[in-house]
Amino acid sequence: MKKLLLFSAGILIVIAGCNSKQANLSPEQVQQIAKEAYTYANPMVDHYRGLYNYFIDESSPDYKGPWNKVINMARVYTHEDRTIQTANSDTPYSFAALDLRSEPMVLTLPEIEEGRYFSVQLIDMYTHNFDFIGTRTVGNGGGHFLIAGPEWIGEIPDGIEKLIPAETEWVLAVYRTQLFNPNDLENVKQIQSGYKLQPLSSFLDIPAPQAAPDIQFIKPLTQDEIKASPKVFEQLNYLLQFCPTHPSEKELMKRFAKLGIGAGQEFNWDDFSPEIQKAIKQGIADAWADFAVIKSQGEAGEIGSAEIFGTRQHLNNNYSYRMAAAVMGIWGASAQEAIYPGYYVDSENAPLNGTNKYTLRFEPGQLPPVNAFWSLTMYELPASLLVENPLNRYLLNSPMMDDFVFDEDGGLTLYFQSESPGKEKEPNWLPAPKGPFSVIMRLYLPKPETLSGDWVKPQMIKK
Repeated sequence: MKKLLLFSAGILIVIAGCNSKQANLSPEQVQQIAKEAYTYANPMVDHYRGLYNYFIDESSPDYKGPWNKVINMARVYTHEDRTIQTANSDTPYSFAALDLRSEPMVLTLPEIEEGRYFSVQLIDMYTHNFDFIGTRTVGNGGGHFLIAGPEWIGEIPDGIEKLIPAETEWVLAVYRTQLFNPNDLENVKQIQSGYKLQPLSSFLDIPAPQAAPDIQFIKPLTQDEIKASPKVFEQLNYLLQFCPTHPSEKELMKRFAKLGIGAGQEFNWDDFSPEIQKAIKQGIADAWADFAVIKSQGEAGEIGSAEIFGTRQHLNNNYSYRMAAAVMGIWGASAQEAIYPGYYVDSENAPLNGTNKYTLRFEPGQLPPVNAFWSLTMYELPASLLVENPLNRYLLNSPMMDDFVFDEDGGLTLYFQSESPGKEKEPNWLPAPKGPFSVIMRLYLPKPETLSGDWVKPQMIKK
């Protein structure tokens, strides 16, 4: 156990087993700071885990490609994609990890036919959706867009449609391109081939600025480690070097620094006494207790994705919401782009389980009101990953409308169960696992009545 020597008024004071940064903190104060810091850190550390597996670790089965390059996936996600929880299987993804330290990047979009939804979601290291480029915001006409880091100062060059500043030096761009049906995949590939990314100097055909130093990437924590390990604070310290402190968080960072948490700080677990270590672990547990409350509110329909995903301004530094968004569906879109009503329980408030059979019925004229498309996707719990099944069907969505079997009155009944509901009903069947599951509804470009709550999703009925 380490000893800290302090001199006060000529008197030598020895405090055993104490980190100097928290010498004057009670265990209760440490517990509160640890709770705040963990709530703050969780989404950022999990975000880094995704970036590392996609763009850094070439041995990862989910590796996509290098930084500052658009990587296209000419397919939808399946049960074999294991890195990101609650991924969609509607829209073939493209990805780009942007390093903005030396200069901005120019993101180029092709012209896309009217009627096909697409979007580029821009996510900073805080996991804020700080902007969208796509059908809703700029239309389908294409163009060049400048993504600049927090230190960049310059004039907007000719030919650039819009300057989009980022708070952090690393940015993730998530592209979604609507796929109408399996025969439409070649059209999506053609669109994806028009997604370009290049440094501003290359766009302007001028000499590049001095390159930023090479990054010494650290190995990310596993999902299990993120759930409970104090190493989360070590990883947060590493990530914050790429995230200039936002003015609204200066006081927060001063509190975190008392435990060695923050940019340029050193979090040394072994320096803490057993009592303080216990308090830190309890703070982490307290953060998860808060999450459980938010999760239950979501399951009860009291809050939804519209509240927990969005910009810094939208979230207003509600870090509990930010953590809940990451845990339940990291990289989810903001409400104007899409909302995600979830089904976790049935009409009697019992958790969904594949040992049962369920139906979901849209009354005539009551299909989800959207300007793009809607879908219902199955996820096994607790992993929140797509479900392997004999049909290789992971969702039911509005592009399948011609294949659905409608009820005699014009309504639409869908089936969620592990076994076939019968050959004639199979077009309306989404196969479930044998155990716990959830179903996430996605409403892309939701209409005003959807956002206002005037349209209410139907309940999941146990048969």
